[in-house]
Amino acid sequence: MNAPLVDPSSGVGTSKAAARIRAAATEVFAAKGYGAASTREIAARLDLSPGAVYPHYRTKESLLFAIALEGHLAVLDTITQAADTTTHPRDQLAATVSAYVKWHARHHEIARVVQYELRALSEEHFQAIAKIRRATSKTFERIIESGNAAGEFDTIDSRAATLAITSLGIDVSRWFPSKAYSDPETLAERYVELAVRMVG
Repeated sequence: MNAPLVDPSSGVGTSKAAARIRAAATEVFAAKGYGAASTREIAARLDLSPGAVYPHYRTKESLLFAIALEGHLAVLDTITQAADTTTHPRDQLAATVSAYVKWHARHHEIARVVQYELRALSEEHFQAIAKIRRATSKTFERIIESGNAAGEFDTIDSRAATLAITSLGIDVSRWFPSKAYSDPETLAERYVELAVRMVG
């Protein structure tokens, strides 16, 4: 990308205190859901007064946006770096799907918050996150279309395949870990196999 989709510092907050607040909020939001959580509870986890949160995040919604922004930018950066490791579409697909699944497994708490609490964002904040999500989906779609053009894939519908692959990856954050899968590496290998079959 030639220019950043959004300036992270405009919403995330770069201080160590802000990072600690985001980490605590992520734990609370993941455990209770955004709607049931309060800034008072988040502050209490850090042995802070509720007022100590406001210099960094004036509202609970702005805190959710900061977490969503941080998480979505991390996902996009992760799969972009994975895609850049090779030029062959099949290898690119394997690398990006693997990176995507492992990120959602290893960071399942923040992933669950940023993927499933978006409805609580303001319209402006939601649109900023939606732009990053579209860029993430477009990365997968470009790889699939490139594979089709090169004859490596035979995908019926590249957009539908992209939606299926990303949806499967996102859902990892909902249930991981489980009795069947508790190792991100093993899980990623299985999802790569499914994705490769999906694109033909």
